[in-house]
Amino acid sequence: MDFNASNQTIRNERDARLVEYAERIAEKIRQTADKYDETGEFPFEHIEILKKEGYHKLTIPKEFGGEELSLYEILLVQERLAKACGSTALAIGWHLMAFFSLRDFRPWKEEIFAKICREAVEEGSLLNVFVTERTSGNIVRGGTPSTIARKTKDGYIISGRKALATLAPIVSHFTILAYVEEEDKTAEFLIKKNDSVQLIDTWNVLGMRATGSHDIELHDVFVPEEALLSYIDKGKNNRFKGNSSAYTLQLPAIYLGIAIAARDFILKYAAEKFSPSLGDVILEAPHVQDKIGEIEILIAVSRYLLYGLAEKWDRNLHVRDKLSNEVSITKYTVCNNAIKIVELAMRIAGGHSLSKDLPLERYFRDVQCGLYNPPLNDMVVSQVSKSVIEEYRNSLKEVQFK
Repeated sequence: MDFNASNQTIRNERDARLVEYAERIAEKIRQTADKYDETGEFPFEHIEILKKEGYHKLTIPKEFGGEELSLYEILLVQERLAKACGSTALAIGWHLMAFFSLRDFRPWKEEIFAKICREAVEEGSLLNVFVTERTSGNIVRGGTPSTIARKTKDGYIISGRKALATLAPIVSHFTILAYVEEEDKTAEFLIKKNDSVQLIDTWNVLGMRATGSHDIELHDVFVPEEALLSYIDKGKNNRFKGNSSAYTLQLPAIYLGIAIAARDFILKYAAEKFSPSLGDVILEAPHVQDKIGEIEILIAVSRYLLYGLAEKWDRNLHVRDKLSNEVSITKYTVCNNAIKIVELAMRIAGGHSLSKDLPLERYFRDVQCGLYNPPLNDMVVSQVSKSVIEEYRNSLKEVQFK
């Protein structure tokens, strides 16, 4: 259980029901989380559990049969799911984030968006966008994709390779960013899996081992004209950057959930671990209590930032496009705090924390991955630095003209 969730984040009966819903699902997934971490296999059975519970519908608009959870609400459930299995929460999270960003920005033709939503609701199909390339990095941050779309009479022929394609083993369709040669533009395309789409088993990593984030190679894949969903124009808002990219707050919520799992474990461990030199359980040791206090402060600060910003975003439509710095700062702070929380828990357990018989070493490996989900630490620092310097210079100009 989460000992202080009700004091910080559950605002009403609806929140309480959502938390109960997420914790019930998490309990089912927790039973095999270690197995998938050990093997690195994709957790198909976890996804089936989520589908049966309607989890994949949580961010889809109500008009198409979805639940249309608010940003605050989706953070509540994702934090709880991540306590059970970070990999599963992150994998399904990209599906949830895709629909959240599309729901509030709506760049696609309405009939295509409606079709994809209904397929997800009625058939349980999952969606993700694959933007990262080994040669070009994450295209959303700028640059031109090395994946090429060539215009033909009835559509486009697309070739290229995408990396870090989370959910790749299970999606039947996905979107990608490709460079349209004839138009000198980058566009988002809808791709359906066929014989020209190859899954390349490349995901063998330190943490978040069961997200199925393999490579996808497109070998002259033909798509019809309507598969071009929207253009990504440099310097203009798009669904990835629109509304301050608040949909990405799921990422720090997931890593915070993993850290809280470490907190919950270490409290139980310390309350049961007897120390002969202390003559009592280690929970009574002052240095252990100090570390637990530090952990609680880090959790409280993280939740205050995360849920405070989510509620601000949900309630104030007029500022949704003005919170980019706040979103980045929150991701930076919460993900770095999550690492500190797990490290503190490990210090309490000492050398035992390194054993695979305890879950702490999995939590430790998984929280490191938060540093490598965008935006990275250096990007956040640069973004905030440029923003404050620009504001300062503008303030000087205002003084000069008075």
